[in-house]
Amino acid sequence: MDLNESTGAIISQEEAQKFINAFREKFGDQVISSFIGSNHVRKVMCQEGCIGVRIYNGYNPEKESIALILVGVDEAGQDMLKYGLIYDHMATCPPTCPVDGLFPKK
Repeated sequence: MDLNESTGAIISQEEAQKFINAFREKFGDQVISSFIGSNHVRKVMCQEGCIGVRIYNGYNPEKESIALILVGVDEAGQDMLKYGLIYDHMATCPPTCPVDGLFPKK
């Protein structure tokens, strides 16, 4: 698959719900979502040569939970590591869950 500014696709709410429910069944009480502010996303996207973001699955041993790592991707499809911005420490659900959303807080 070629990586470019249009990689990815819109999915339906039903498909998203199906994937989220399957994740919850397989991984129990792990983090089900992460939030990062738009200022940080803009900083990544405004890096010279950035065509998108890559989101890595990680694990935070201190919190014993899944952690998402966000990094910019350049035109060659490579992570922007040398001078790029890398983000984590997002607001996770739980505990910061939406009241209404794809997987609302119980």
